[in-house]
Amino acid sequence: MDLGLRGKVAMVAAASKGLGFGIARELAREGALVSIGSRTESDIFDAADVLIEETGTDVFATVLDATDPDSIIQWRDSTIHEFGGVDLLVVNAGGPPVGRFDDFADSDWQAAFELTLMSAVRMIRAVLPPMREAGGGAILTLTSVSVKEPIDFLLLSNVMRSGVTSLAKSLSRQLAPENIRINNLMPGRIDTDRVQSLDQINAEARELPVEEIIAANEAGIPLGRYGTVEEFGRFGAFLLSDAASYITGQTIAVDGGSIKTVW
Repeated sequence: MDLGLRGKVAMVAAASKGLGFGIARELAREGALVSIGSRTESDIFDAADVLIEETGTDVFATVLDATDPDSIIQWRDSTIHEFGGVDLLVVNAGGPPVGRFDDFADSDWQAAFELTLMSAVRMIRAVLPPMREAGGGAILTLTSVSVKEPIDFLLLSNVMRSGVTSLAKSLSRQLAPENIRINNLMPGRIDTDRVQSLDQINAEARELPVEEIIAANEAGIPLGRYGTVEEFGRFGAFLLSDAASYITGQTIAVDGGSIKTVW
């Protein structure tokens, strides 16, 4: 299937590794021109080298602080300077700290608000002018299955990612007449550094070997295993592509069937 991504300009945030990198790699494989950003300079340039070596497509890499409005604008402007426009955006950022309600002060809530919710607002706001100029585009926000079934110890993430999901749904109706689609993609237990870290934290809190935590998690997944970054990336690329041109305003899980909710 031709996804219709060749020559499209895609901005992918938090793309030095994990879910963002997985989507960036699939977009590059499909011939998109990929602009990737992440906080650590060495990591994002290493990721760009890998993408160029694997796919042969054009990749632009820059340092991006998702909590800094100026950094987001600079990323947008640099992408337009490099590639001439913006067609696709992947909204993504690292997750807030784990903990219970009593663990967090106002400053923790404010930091999570800036990292998770306001980064989404600002990234989307930044790309709308070039997308409108081009006559359309596609946006994908990455959240978590916690927006359907809140996860213990991830209170900050549960709350802020739910806000991002509501933002995507609301904007999908506003932007549809302008041929700009927006969907939300929920990863389940995908084998990333973030998930490995959460498993380790859970193991230490329960004083159990991390292998037992992983086994218990896998037992709760109908497909019986964690997903791969490649599986997640392929579906993300599909949702951004012309092959998904009649899909907008949706919140879709890539979770091996683990969510029990119907909607």
